[in-house]
Amino acid sequence: MEEEEIVVSRETYGDKEKYLIFDKEFMPHIDSMYNFAYRLTNDEDDANDLVQDTYLKAFRFINSFQKGTNAKAWLFRILKNSFINDYRKKSKEPSKVDYQEVEMVYNSADEPQYDGTVDLRTESVQELIGDEVANALNGLPVDFRTVLILCDIEGFTYEEMAKILDIPIGTVRSRLHRARNLLKEKLRSYATKMGYKELR
Repeated sequence: MEEEEIVVSRETYGDKEKYLIFDKEFMPHIDSMYNFAYRLTNDEDDANDLVQDTYLKAFRFINSFQKGTNAKAWLFRILKNSFINDYRKKSKEPSKVDYQEVEMVYNSADEPQYDGTVDLRTESVQELIGDEVANALNGLPVDFRTVLILCDIEGFTYEEMAKILDIPIGTVRSRLHRARNLLKEKLRSYATKMGYKELR
């Protein structure tokens, strides 16, 4: 059904118009797309690959984009779907081991301490959130992390988030509520250390 809709509308835009839409509607969101991809993957190379894949798909299916609608939300949905598809594909692959890294750790006297969190270090992210918040955000399961990013950092409405994530608005609200509570719990000890008191 979806494939038929795309085929029917292939004649909608000429080549010149496609490039115009791509440059004016899609390209201004590339930084937000990278930040979202990085927060999902926690890896610079994977984030770059995900953004590139998203933009290739966006251009390929540009005829299914309606001018005047929210281009950013449309791109975020493509990116989220690409991430999920890639994640599923990788989860079915057998685990890969870097034997050189294992050997290096085994042979080193000082084993590195790993606390299970990944560090967000991109400048644009650091301008928005500090290290403690970034670490706490990274520590959340991907479903909860995603709703927080979309709502509290990217500023999407509940309706837009429901379309991007392909879930009902009620699920968006409950997931966001749960995500904020989880983040609050993760940041509680840090806040106490910094001298903040919990409001009743």
